[in-house]
Amino acid sequence: MFTFIKRILAISLLACSMPLLVSAQVKVSQKKYKLPILKGKADNPVLTVKIEVEEETVLEEVEVSLSGTGGVESVNNMKIFTSRNLIGINDKKDKKPKQFAETGDIKENTTLMGSLPLERGSTYLQLVLTLNEGANPSAFINVNVIGVKLNTGKVKIVADSYASRLGIALRQHKQDNVHTYRIPGLATANDGSLLAIYDVRYNSSRDLQGHMDIGLSRSLDKGKTWLPMQIVMDMGTWGNLPEKFNGVSDANILVDKNTGNIFIAALWMHGVINDRGEWVEGLNENSDNWNHQWRNKGSQPGLGVKETAQFLLIKSTDNGKTWSEPVNLTEMCKRKEWWLWAPAPGQGITMKDGTLVIPTQGRNETGKSFSNITYSKDGGKTWKTSNEAVMESTTECMVVELSNGNLMLNMRSNENTKDTSKNNGRAIAVTKNLGKTWSIHPTSHRALQEPVCMASIIRHDFIQDGHKKSVLLFSNPDSKTIRRNLTVKISYDDGKTWSKEKKILLDEGRSRGYSCLTSIDNDTIGILYESSQADLVFQTININELL
Repeated sequence: MFTFIKRILAISLLACSMPLLVSAQVKVSQKKYKLPILKGKADNPVLTVKIEVEEETVLEEVEVSLSGTGGVESVNNMKIFTSRNLIGINDKKDKKPKQFAETGDIKENTTLMGSLPLERGSTYLQLVLTLNEGANPSAFINVNVIGVKLNTGKVKIVADSYASRLGIALRQHKQDNVHTYRIPGLATANDGSLLAIYDVRYNSSRDLQGHMDIGLSRSLDKGKTWLPMQIVMDMGTWGNLPEKFNGVSDANILVDKNTGNIFIAALWMHGVINDRGEWVEGLNENSDNWNHQWRNKGSQPGLGVKETAQFLLIKSTDNGKTWSEPVNLTEMCKRKEWWLWAPAPGQGITMKDGTLVIPTQGRNETGKSFSNITYSKDGGKTWKTSNEAVMESTTECMVVELSNGNLMLNMRSNENTKDTSKNNGRAIAVTKNLGKTWSIHPTSHRALQEPVCMASIIRHDFIQDGHKKSVLLFSNPDSKTIRRNLTVKISYDDGKTWSKEKKILLDEGRSRGYSCLTSIDNDTIGILYESSQADLVFQTININELL
């Protein structure tokens, strides 16, 4: 019996010395980022590993596992960066991490080898991936660091079940010599093409006034690939002023579901109206004057180009391949006393009765901001604009038709800058008569929190088990104070309630936070949004993830 116990003890001691067991002097943990992994973007951050050691040692290997619908075939390259400080998800340059290892030999279990002296305390590893050009942007990849090897032994790490959603970096900072891409709009043409619109801000990220046009990207395969960018609205050097004094911005896209015609509305500023409300004479390429439509008196009462910002509309009759010259709707629709009348960025709708509706915004006769709608009963030949939706200060908005034919306007509310707790939430109003009168919806300031930012809402109609159904989908930064946690939410009851369980976090990082949703087909939702990982990201969601 004594001999047997000695043998067991000897085996136990041997096991304790084997390198696969965790040393009490070493602690290793990993944290996955809730971020998209993007085609077209190098070095997508995926996770961080924290190694804590009590004595100096050397890191020799890191073992990474890949699984999921994307899997090995999606990944082109894998790198690990190291730093004594926690590495941020937005910019590795801040903490100047060093590269530990890199490999393009991707397997289900991939070992990256190097030699990194570890000082006492904490060292951080960041794993980044670059995808193949042929990666499926609708796929998922479950990435884990499952072990590290030190010169003192191996440490296993428990895998995390979270799988990262892939996507496409549709527009990136400095791409095509453009400083910044902003303000997404997204729509599905009648032939199934996807149309993504955005500001092309050539020289800076700053809002109007500046050199900026409206860009368009089209996809003919439901978002898997995208054609080169087109510039569809460009006022050039109109009025003998430089392009930086003829900027176009804040576009909205609307597909007429009956005719197939597609409209893009955007705001044009000619020259600069200063903070006293006076149009500045004599501007040239060397002038640095700047103001914009929402700032002080940057847009004023009246209809002329030297009085107020202008509402432009273009049309395509071939699913977005070509576009008409701009038509100016300012005289047709703007009330002279208003300081501003402008499109609200995102997407417009076709109602069941064929009425076309563009969500709009402006500043009234006192300069106070408001939200409303602009609509056409004759296929876009003539337009009318409605009364203000609510008395409070609101701006960017999107409209959706409810099951009973009423219109719901979901609005960015400036009141939320004053109250980030009790009353924070999107302003919601409903109209039965195209905006002649409005009523406050019961969920206004009660359901959808926001950090004062543009948001998107759409109605998705679909067939499930042979039955016609519909839901409302909403996207915005799910926060009261900071534009982060870009999230898609669902309502099964026309916006009376929003599910707390069924929502999808797409990007936990801090970003500019604008987004636009569209129904791609019966089962698929598309979203274009300003991400922490690229200026504009496109991703898809299967509706069954939310049902």
